[in-house]
Amino acid sequence: MTERIIETDACVIEGMDWLAAHCPKMKAAYAQTGPLPLRRKPDGFDQLLNAIVGQQVSIASANAIWGRLVDAGMTTPKACAAASEDELRGLGLSRQKALYTHELANAGIDFDGLRTMPSVEVIKTLTAVKGIGPWTAEVYAMFSLGRADVFAPGDLALQEAARVLYDLPERPKEKAFREMSQDWSPWRSVAARLLWAYYRVDKEREGII
Repeated sequence: MTERIIETDACVIEGMDWLAAHCPKMKAAYAQTGPLPLRRKPDGFDQLLNAIVGQQVSIASANAIWGRLVDAGMTTPKACAAASEDELRGLGLSRQKALYTHELANAGIDFDGLRTMPSVEVIKTLTAVKGIGPWTAEVYAMFSLGRADVFAPGDLALQEAARVLYDLPERPKEKAFREMSQDWSPWRSVAARLLWAYYRVDKEREGII
């Protein structure tokens, strides 16, 4: 695999310098956001399980459920595959999330192998698992695998940030946004970091955050 991996803050700075040189709007946004976060995370089964736990619940609820799973040793494929639905639900998972947990645990994903797999194949592999959608797969590729050229066009905060920054009449739809993001290649993951940061700046300006 020859894809660029974001390992350090220096990589993020390099990507942002490239974006600023290629797009005046990005440069202007960066002047408002300041330095961007690295946001590298570990990879592996537990990271995707954590993402499933966090779907459609508050951060506080997700953290509480995750804490119970950790305490029960329920963060490995072997443990989750062996657990019954009732056991998983007893730890706070909904019936649907218990199903997703079993699906992920039994998927046989080679997490070490994902590190050297092209991003397109990573996302294809992950989204083949019931309960893992494109957003989760793309964010995993961005932050757990450090891929420099991955974007999440379905993310509402990214869409809203782009609408404001580029003075668009409405939030770009996912397909159009994916095409728009090609202008930021090969640093689309850094563009995402910038747009998330800019979204926060914009909401703070409105007094929402």
